[in-house]
Amino acid sequence: MARKTAAQAHGEQIKDQAFSELQALIEQSEKLLNDAASLVGEEGEGLREQLDAKLKQARDGLTTLGNRAQPVVEATQTYIGGHPWQTVAISAGFGLVVGLLLGRRD
Repeated sequence: MARKTAAQAHGEQIKDQAFSELQALIEQSEKLLNDAASLVGEEGEGLREQLDAKLKQARDGLTTLGNRAQPVVEATQTYIGGHPWQTVAISAGFGLVVGLLLGRRD
C-alpha cells in the first residue's frame, strides 16, 4: 500500500508542477501583453483583444486538460498499485527494447 501512496504522491507532484509552469507562463504572457499595450497605444488595442482571447483560450484548455487527465492518472495509479510485478516486468521489457535499439545505432 505504501508504494501506491508514493506513486500517487509522485503523480500529483508531476501534475502540479506542469500546471504551475503553465500558469506561470500565462501570467508572464499577461504581464508582457499589458506592457506591450502601454507601449503601442491605441493602435495595439485590436492586437491586445486578440491576445486576451488567446490567453483565455489557453486557460480554458488548461482546465479541460486537468479534467481529462485526472481519470487517466487515477487508472494508472490503480493499475500500478494492484499489479506491481507486472509493472516492473513491462518497464524492464521496455528498457531492454530501448537499450537494444540504442545499441544498434552505435
